[in-house]
Amino acid sequence: MSSVAPPSAAVPAAREGEARPAGAREWAALAVLVLAVVLLAVDGTVLALAVPALSAELQPTAGQLLWIGDVYGFALAGLLVLMGGLADRFGRKRVLLVGSAAFGVASAVAAFAPDPATLVAARAALGVAAATLMPSTLSLIRNLFPVAQQRTRAIALWSAAASGGAVLGPLVGGVLLEHFWWGSVFLVNLPVVAVLLVGGWLLLPESRDPRPGRLDVLGAVQSVVAVLAVVYAVKEVVGSGPTPVAGATALAGVLAAVLFVRRQRRIPSPLVDLGLFASRAFSGALASQLIALFALMGLLYFFSQYLQLVRGHTALEAGLRELPLTLASLGVLVVVGPLVARAGLGRAIGLGLALSAVGMLALAGAGSLPGYPGLAVALVVLGAGFGLAFTLSTDAAVGAVPPHRAGTASALSETSYELGAALGIALLGSLQTVLYRAQLPSDVGGAARESLARAGGGLDGEALAAARDAFTWAVQVTSLGAAALLAVAAGTAWRVIPSTRSRTPHT
Repeated sequence: MSSVAPPSAAVPAAREGEARPAGAREWAALAVLVLAVVLLAVDGTVLALAVPALSAELQPTAGQLLWIGDVYGFALAGLLVLMGGLADRFGRKRVLLVGSAAFGVASAVAAFAPDPATLVAARAALGVAAATLMPSTLSLIRNLFPVAQQRTRAIALWSAAASGGAVLGPLVGGVLLEHFWWGSVFLVNLPVVAVLLVGGWLLLPESRDPRPGRLDVLGAVQSVVAVLAVVYAVKEVVGSGPTPVAGATALAGVLAAVLFVRRQRRIPSPLVDLGLFASRAFSGALASQLIALFALMGLLYFFSQYLQLVRGHTALEAGLRELPLTLASLGVLVVVGPLVARAGLGRAIGLGLALSAVGMLALAGAGSLPGYPGLAVALVVLGAGFGLAFTLSTDAAVGAVPPHRAGTASALSETSYELGAALGIALLGSLQTVLYRAQLPSDVGGAARESLARAGGGLDGEALAAARDAFTWAVQVTSLGAAALLAVAAGTAWRVIPSTRSRTPHT
C-alpha cells in the first residue's frame, strides 16, 4: 500500500555507510514508541463520545464543554516545538518517560474529576504531557534506525499506529461507555502508561543533541498566550456578547502574537524559523492542513453528540457509525501514489480538499434524511478527501524546504495539525452553539438552552423534538460553513502548491 512517510522521514540520515542495521532490541523498542502514539491517537478521538454522559453528571456550561474538548489540543499544539527542544537538551528517553508518567497522573485526575473546572485543568495537563511524547518518539526512531530502508519501515509503522489509534478511539470509547461511567475513557490510559514506563526504561536508548541551541522559553509562552487569549475572547463573545473582558483578552492575544513574531525574527535560535514561510509551497501546505483539520474536527466534535442525542444511538453504536470516515481516510492511501504521479502534488491536495467539501455538503443534506445510509455515504466521501489532503499536505510541507530544515518543518506541520483541530472545536463549536440557541423556540429554556447534552430528561415530547430539530439545523449550517472553508482551501492548494509529479509518496 502506498503511503506518505511522516515529516521526520525526510530528515537526512547520517553517513549510511557507517550505519549499523537495527536488531531485535531496536524493533522491540519501536513497539514501545508505537504504543505511545496509539495512546495519544486514541485519547484524541475518544472524548467526543463521552460528552453526553459527562454533561449529564457534571453539568458543564456550553463554554466549559468546549474547553473540555479543545484545551488538550491547544496545550499540545502550543508546546510541541518547546518540548522537542527540551527533549534534545535533557534527553529524549528521559523526557518521554517523565511525560508518560505525567500523562498517567493527569488521566487519573480527569477520570475522577468532580466538576467541569477540574476536568478542564486535567485535560490541559494531558495536552502538556502529550506534547512531550510526540516529538520524543520521532527523535528516538531516527536514532534507533540509522539505516534508511529500516527507518522507512519504522516510520510507516509509526504512521499506521497514529491512524489505527484514531480508528480505535470511537470503538474503545463506545465499549467502555456501554458498561462503565464516562471517566473510564481516561482511566483506560493507566495500564498503557504502565507498559510504556517499564518498556521504555528497559528498551529505549538515551539520546540528546550534543550542541542544542538556546531554548526560547519566552517565545513559547508568547505563542501559547496568543492562541489561548484570542480563542478565549471568541468564546466570551459567543457566550456573553462583546464584553470588556473579551476585548481586553483579544487585545492581549494580538499583542502576544506581534511580540512573538518580532522576537522570532531577532533571536539567533528562534523557536519558529519564520523564513520557512517565505516559500509559498510551504505556507500553502500548512494552511491547507490547518483548514482541513479545522473543518473536520470542529464538525465531528458535535457529530458524535448528534448521533447520540438526536438519532438516539448508544455510545458504542455512535462509534461504529463513525468508522466509515476513518476507514475511508486510510483506504484512500492506495491511490495516493498514482494520483500524484498523474495530477501532481498541489492538484492532488486540491482535489482531496474539494472532495472533503463535497462530503461536508452531503453530511449537511443527510442530517435530515431518515436512516443511516445517507450519513454513511457522506462520511466515506469526507474521509477519503480528508485522508488524501492531509497525507499529501504533510509531504508537501516538508518537501518545500531544504533538507537541513526538515526537522523544523516537521514540528510546524504537527503544530498546524493540533492547532487546526483545537481551533475547529473552539470556533466552529461556538458557531454551532450560537445557531442552536437561535433556533430554539422561546418557550424552551433552562438547561436545554445551555446545550442539548444538558437537557437530559427535563424536556417533554414537543420541547425535546424542538431542541433536537434546532441541534440538527445548527449542525447542518455549521457543515455548510465548513464546506465553504474547504472549498477555499482547495482553490488555494491548487494554485499555490507546486504540482510537480516527481515528488511521489514513498512506498
